[in-house]
Amino acid sequence: MGEENVRKRKGKDTREEDGQSVQSNEPQTTNLQKQAIFFISLPQCARVGLISGICMIVGTIIGSGIFISPKSVLANVGTVGACLTIWAACGVLATLGALCFAELGTMITKSGGEYPYLMEAFGPIPAYLFSWTSLLVTKPSSFAIICLSFAEYASAPFYPGCDPPQVVIKCLAAAAIVVITIVNSLSVKLGSYLQNFLTATKMIIVTVIIVSGIVLLAQGKTDNFKDSFKDSKVSVSSISLAFYNGLWAYDGWNQLNYITEELKNPYRNLPLSIIIGIPLVTVCYVLMNISYFTVMTSTELLQSQAVAVTFGDRVLYPASWIVPLFVAFSTIGSANGTCFTAGRLVYVAGREGHMLKVLSYISVKRLTPAPAIIFYGIIAIIYIIPGDIETLINYFSFAVWIFYGLTVFALIVMRFTRKELKRPIRVPIVIPVIVTLVSLLLVLAPIISAPELPYLYCVLFILSGLVFYVLFVHFKFHWAQKISKPVTMHLQMLMEVVPAEQVAE
Repeated sequence: MGEENVRKRKGKDTREEDGQSVQSNEPQTTNLQKQAIFFISLPQCARVGLISGICMIVGTIIGSGIFISPKSVLANVGTVGACLTIWAACGVLATLGALCFAELGTMITKSGGEYPYLMEAFGPIPAYLFSWTSLLVTKPSSFAIICLSFAEYASAPFYPGCDPPQVVIKCLAAAAIVVITIVNSLSVKLGSYLQNFLTATKMIIVTVIIVSGIVLLAQGKTDNFKDSFKDSKVSVSSISLAFYNGLWAYDGWNQLNYITEELKNPYRNLPLSIIIGIPLVTVCYVLMNISYFTVMTSTELLQSQAVAVTFGDRVLYPASWIVPLFVAFSTIGSANGTCFTAGRLVYVAGREGHMLKVLSYISVKRLTPAPAIIFYGIIAIIYIIPGDIETLINYFSFAVWIFYGLTVFALIVMRFTRKELKRPIRVPIVIPVIVTLVSLLLVLAPIISAPELPYLYCVLFILSGLVFYVLFVHFKFHWAQKISKPVTMHLQMLMEVVPAEQVAE
């Protein structure tokens, strides 16, 4: 037994090389295991300092939203001043929400985002509904929105003065989803290298737009900021929808607790990274919007088919081609990042028995969560066919803020029900109370002030997860297992995937 353990630690295959297949109950230990563990939970040996933590936050949040959302935010509030106020307020809300998640992430050190927090506070049903909604609504629709954003900017230079045809945008977005899905299914390393390159290009275009705007302001281009609050649309519904579109650009703030294990002195550096990083993103976003308004009136911005492209045409000509190119890189980078991290929630939910097991399996040869990634890609393409960006953002935000609010409320509940849990980071109770109330307002306001049937459909779809929970998780009907087992077996053979536990042991 001692020799066997030594051989396993060295990663050597103890089978006879005689061409015969030898079955063994002991999993083979190889270097592949270490890489698979790297994907499922980030490496313990990595040590990230404060500056790297801030850069990670900024790189995670800044993506496609700032190039797509300005039109929708302005359309909902009507004026420049109100628009800039919404962008700043979204940054404050994202900072407060991230601080709440930092306490949750250091108190309950399990991967899977909101899933383990809801499980600890409220039990399996809310946690299941979260994984159900994330798997089928929020994650794929986010992927679809980002790829549609990429398609709009990539096609805009070929249709000067008019909007690109919808069929072109949708086909280009679908092609982007297919390429990203293939890249991330084939290689974790390739996806990581691609992400690093695209993050660098993202920061270049953000810097170009901000610096150009500052130069224009210094030259006295301030006409569009006069009477900036006159004729603002002030209603609960319009402000909520403006927040939906603004907060879409800050999406990713809830992922920040994932860096806890990699931070040096995390209980100091995590809150500092949040307090510095998200306000830094907020300043970038406000300055970018100011840059847009230095060269465009409110009417011109609303009529622009791609805001950053219009800005580039007016400010950077004849080098304006760099704007759509770098924006396309930025948006495709956001889509790649979304796809790259897709396996975590599915892995945790599959381990708990709340999802099809095959979706949490890992490719034996390529060490990627190929089934989860391919599943996300297929669902995202389905969302692209009937949807447009603004509609998808509204319903994505409606669904996701239900669970953001519920998760932050879980923090309040556990202050009273789970007092024994250690809280290395403890935020003042007023912060989760504010975030919970704002979340409740964001969810209820559009329904009360401007009710639409799609919001009802969204709620009914979320609650429909209860049917699957009762049938397949609570009662565990045998006929369902009889169907799923052969399907899982055939998919395993087709895709050459195995349960993550077998790879990671």
